[in-house]
Amino acid sequence: MTSKNNGLSAALVSNLQDVLSKRKGGSDESEEEPPSTSVAAKEEEEKKEIDDDSRPIVLVTNGDGIDSPGLVSLVEALVSGGLYNVHVCAPQTDKSVSSHSMTPGETIAASSVDIKGATAFEVSGTPVDCISLGLSGALFAWSKPILVISGINQGSSCGHQMFYSGAVAGAREALVSGVPSLSISLNWKKGESKESDFKEAVGVCLPLINATIRDIQRGVFPKDCSLNIAVPTSPSSNKGFKVTKQSMWRQSPSWQAVSANRHPGAGNFMSDQQSLGAQLAQLGRDASAAGAARRFTTQKKSIVEIESVGVAPKTESRVKKYFRLEFVAKEEEHTDEDSDIKALEDGFVSVTPLSLLPKMDSETHAAVSEWISKALNSDQ
Repeated sequence: MTSKNNGLSAALVSNLQDVLSKRKGGSDESEEEPPSTSVAAKEEEEKKEIDDDSRPIVLVTNGDGIDSPGLVSLVEALVSGGLYNVHVCAPQTDKSVSSHSMTPGETIAASSVDIKGATAFEVSGTPVDCISLGLSGALFAWSKPILVISGINQGSSCGHQMFYSGAVAGAREALVSGVPSLSISLNWKKGESKESDFKEAVGVCLPLINATIRDIQRGVFPKDCSLNIAVPTSPSSNKGFKVTKQSMWRQSPSWQAVSANRHPGAGNFMSDQQSLGAQLAQLGRDASAAGAARRFTTQKKSIVEIESVGVAPKTESRVKKYFRLEFVAKEEEHTDEDSDIKALEDGFVSVTPLSLLPKMDSETHAAVSEWISKALNSDQ
């Protein structure tokens, strides 16, 4: 008995039937896996690796940027020890004086970076953005690390410099989120310090980092505080660790006037920073004025012909000046032996506990209470 083959040869029909039967049975091993499935499998594999890694997780950021020698030296040391699962989330550019600023309402990018032995991302934001994002669960698969380390930054963060420091702010943001933290800085001096000093600073701080993680695991690390660590200019010659208190020291802000012809784009009529909406609005006003001018000349033929159909530019009455800010170290004598800046200048590694708890001495509190009572009564 023969079957109809619609004019096709028996051999060709047999081959087609064989191919169809293989596809139907799912035995075609050469068929590629859908891209979405392979991506999902990769993500699941990465998550499994994290779950299988029982080492304590350490999250590193800084203020100087992800490529800075201080951060690079610190991460290399943490990775090479093999004791910790190291993650990095740091600014892609220098944000060392960004204080506790964040970037709400704007889109920031987090791009993966190849750092051997660590999971790393550079972020187009501030150190506080980095820590907030890193701890949110949106970027990394884990819930939270055992410790956040911010540094090692170039230049000390003693005294009032803590208020400006992006590195200290990154550690403070971790503390706000309930994660213990350390901020580390090197007392860098121009013409004296060198890049290898960062590696020495890491060697000095590593025992303290290890002890911190050990005691966090034991539940004996001091609660509700962050440690601000300042390493002296010659790390290898330090006199040891000294617990200090925050001083009143700060570098002096120096504002320098910058000539307009030295400032790129200073002479532009419309700054690149103006919004597109403002530019479109200006074009709209020009077009409306041009139309009015044409209508006016059409109605009044005897009037002198208007040669320009655009609005004559108004005289610019605003004054625009340009300035550049630099911080200048002041030469002064520090007498308080317990202050961070005094210990640092004497060659000690300063360790200053910082807290989020509002503290005000009783004398100041009483003085303010007395003053506000008198001030309000005097106005009545």
